[in-house]
Amino acid sequence: MQISQRAVFVWSATLAGATLLAYSVSDVVSRPIPAEWIILLLLTAASGWATLRIPAIHVSFSISDTFSIVAALLVGPSAGAITAALDGLVLSWHMKNSRRTAERVFFNTAVPALATWTAAQVFVLLGGTRTPIDGLNSALALIAMLGIFGVLVFALNTGLVAVAISLERHESVVAIWRRHFASLWVTYLGGVFAAMLMMFLGRNNPLQALILLGPVPVILYMTFRHAMGRAEDEISHLGKVNNVYLAAIEALAHAIDAKDQVTSDHIRRVQDNSLSLAHALGITDDVQLQAIRAASLLHDVGKLAVPEHILNKPGKLTASEFEVMKRHAPVGADILSMIEFPYPVVPIVRHHHENWDGTGYPDGLSGYQIPIGARILQVVDCFDALTSDRPYRPRLQTADALQILNDRRDVMYDRRIVDAFVEIQSGQSAETVPASAGPGTAVPAPVLLEAAPPVRGAEDPAGEYLELFYKLGGALKNPTSLSSIGETLWDHLEPHMPAGAFVFFSYSDPVDALLPCYRGGAINISEDARVPLGSRVSGWVAANRKTALNADARLDLDSDSHAHDLQSALAVPACVDDRCVGVLAFYSTKAGVYTEQHRQLAEAAARIAAQCASRVSDPVVAALSR
Repeated sequence: MQISQRAVFVWSATLAGATLLAYSVSDVVSRPIPAEWIILLLLTAASGWATLRIPAIHVSFSISDTFSIVAALLVGPSAGAITAALDGLVLSWHMKNSRRTAERVFFNTAVPALATWTAAQVFVLLGGTRTPIDGLNSALALIAMLGIFGVLVFALNTGLVAVAISLERHESVVAIWRRHFASLWVTYLGGVFAAMLMMFLGRNNPLQALILLGPVPVILYMTFRHAMGRAEDEISHLGKVNNVYLAAIEALAHAIDAKDQVTSDHIRRVQDNSLSLAHALGITDDVQLQAIRAASLLHDVGKLAVPEHILNKPGKLTASEFEVMKRHAPVGADILSMIEFPYPVVPIVRHHHENWDGTGYPDGLSGYQIPIGARILQVVDCFDALTSDRPYRPRLQTADALQILNDRRDVMYDRRIVDAFVEIQSGQSAETVPASAGPGTAVPAPVLLEAAPPVRGAEDPAGEYLELFYKLGGALKNPTSLSSIGETLWDHLEPHMPAGAFVFFSYSDPVDALLPCYRGGAINISEDARVPLGSRVSGWVAANRKTALNADARLDLDSDSHAHDLQSALAVPACVDDRCVGVLAFYSTKAGVYTEQHRQLAEAAARIAAQCASRVSDPVVAALSR
């Protein structure tokens, strides 16, 4: 079994700390134990338990470091090491259960002991404990030695932890230290000068000095606790304001997607997948996560400046059209730069089309020059685009889309991000496979169903639906009219759909509209009713070749068609190649009743209907078209 560098480092530091603690205990018990050290131990434990927390921003701090530093300088390196270890143990106990592993507790106990003992030994070697405070020179000398002690204990304590985090996250040690630990120097500086004050006041009677100064930490704790309570109220208020802010952002994102003829599900999927991928990559910084959250909603805001005939062109863009399309990234960044975001949204939006090898746009950035949020968004957005129906092509299967991402590693995308995303998607795919089905389970199709996607049933994916489509294929082997196709579809699909009604619309090119060639269930539509292409729900489905799931049925029907009794609609396009020949529209008296399974079932049936309808010339529809 291969052992990681992080494990070697963590357990080596833990073993060294354990050895040092064993020596320190034997050293302390070999001499009379000072009463002031016992008090310092009690103060360390009490202050560790009384850690101040700000739940809203996941920050906590305590003043317990001060007492371990005082113990090291006032009593000796061994006493300081034991006190620091106790401090680390108490603070580790306050971790969340999900993070409180034995490895973390041992490491967090050993590292403070190592750092404090080493720094105290240097202080002793420099003669700090023997320096009298009886003049300016001696005071300056003591301050210098205390400064060296403070720098050492701070550097060793934070440096060892930063190295462990660096090995775990594969990030720069310096970057981690600057981001998480550099600002903690104030705590150590305060501890050092508290120790200096104790050394000065306790030259004759250290125990008396400790008793006199004992109330000071309690007063500080209560003062900070009150201040933190007020700060948390302010943070809670800011959180509510931020939610309103994000809601406004989301409304703008929906407006953008409406122009791009993409459903709101697209931006929600991109946002959810981007955040999941960021967490999988070990990104925990809240500012960075908030930036990814907002940028995933607004990354295409620049498409407001792209003409709709280019944005929704069903064919391949020309070179000049593509140049216009490429402008959406910098234009979007320019639009958003006018908003003072509290997190770096603009760089992500500007660079989410940069390629790993430098061939992207708008600035030709490469590698790690591209912001991590932009690299994440690029992979997630590409996957969602590949697995969604677009005006210029149908959606791909998940496996095919993931293969395309794999093929683009180290060329367009960061290999590490692609690997993490593929692992996430593979895990989700495995979870959706029924227990009785193997990894390749799919419903085979008869000859008539060559273009139909596999459909999985809720209970028996290889039984009920397989039988349904074979029966349907046989019944539609020789269709005589569009009406007969619609009737056959309804006869076979009605038992599997929520109770309601069904209309098989056929597209008529002369009038550029949908005509009802079959009506089933409790619905009343006139034979000469027409739905213009792009109008209502069914007309929109035909124009965009996209399914409408749980749309409002009343938006699709006239008042004389009993639409007031119908609540939800499932409308799917029936297409052959790039041509829409009709729409299958299902209606139910219940709102939001259609599921993803119903959608798959209807789309598979629509493929069959399209193939049949393309071979039928219906005189009734032809007459209505004139």
